[in-house]
Amino acid sequence: MRQIQFVIASVLLLMIAGCEPFAKSYADTSVPKMYEAGNVSNFDYVGEPIKVITWNIRFGAGRLEWIIDSCGEMALADYDSVEIIMQRIADTLNVIDADIVLLQEVDIESKRSGFMDQVQFLLDNTNLNYGAYAPMMEVDFVFSDGLGRINTGNAILSKYELTEAERIKLSLRTDQSTLVQYGYARRNIIKAKIPDLVQAGKDFYAVNIHATAFATDKTKEKHIERYLEELSSISDNGNMFVSGGDLNSVPTGSTIDFCANDMCSNDEIDYTIEGHEEHREGSYFGNFDSEPNILDPLYNLYQPAIDIELRNLSEHFTHAPSTSISSDGSLTKYDRKLDYLFTNKVWKPASGKTHQSAWHLSDHMPVSGIVQLDVE
Repeated sequence: MRQIQFVIASVLLLMIAGCEPFAKSYADTSVPKMYEAGNVSNFDYVGEPIKVITWNIRFGAGRLEWIIDSCGEMALADYDSVEIIMQRIADTLNVIDADIVLLQEVDIESKRSGFMDQVQFLLDNTNLNYGAYAPMMEVDFVFSDGLGRINTGNAILSKYELTEAERIKLSLRTDQSTLVQYGYARRNIIKAKIPDLVQAGKDFYAVNIHATAFATDKTKEKHIERYLEELSSISDNGNMFVSGGDLNSVPTGSTIDFCANDMCSNDEIDYTIEGHEEHREGSYFGNFDSEPNILDPLYNLYQPAIDIELRNLSEHFTHAPSTSISSDGSLTKYDRKLDYLFTNKVWKPASGKTHQSAWHLSDHMPVSGIVQLDVE
């Protein structure tokens, strides 16, 4: 309910904004914002395997009990606290030493994170050189809780140059009023070519997605279908990709109801699914018949960094909100898998890893893997 309330409050700005839109909309495809590190280091690709990581960094807020998605009262994080978390994220990326990084929930001009450009910060504090950023939510002013300006989205960071980058529009939710939908998240896929990684005339792409979390209609299904279309287009043209992100979906065979875990003490049930008991929005993964198995086509067509036999093991859980409190009052560090990596090449055996030691830096944990480009 908090998300809906802050969107409605934001849209009220229309009453004083005249004809100027305060929440940006996007064409079906558009050009992301491109970045370079302050000091670019040259990396010559000589055929070695490529390490990739995906990570939803929660706008550098760590485990902040944020008023929108947690049980706390905090709306804003000051610049100094965000800088501490972002430096720890940068340090983690440096230790992992990935060649390509897929990030979700990155802020570049948001009051809630001290107006830090987090893409530039990471490029300037890691061994990564180039970046592409696609906004998911670009709102001039959010009245609710003093949130102010928000510009947050997805990013691709790389040691190697990124070219022909695209922001690919995803469907809006249909379970919201027009007023709420106007100021709500515009989710997207961001794709970029990496010319240094061309193999035998085959182009190499990095593809990053952040699918909807809170939809109770079939918007998530549309997002995954569009994602599959983009990956199939790359493969059908004989090219290579590494891809992943926060799919906000659990693997087949997983628990699908986390409502009790995610409830705040003063929460009201957000909605009722026809034929089911009441559930908390964003904590239930059976909103439509095929949702519990929505990721099967990805596993059937492409290679996952975390083997299919291991995907439901607790050691590969990637997410738990700060609302997940166990009966003894301790914080549940991770309780479900929402974050994934796939390729149409081959992963180095046993290279897939879920970095659960980073649990304190976000409500999502990074997943990494090593792709062998010279192996069919």
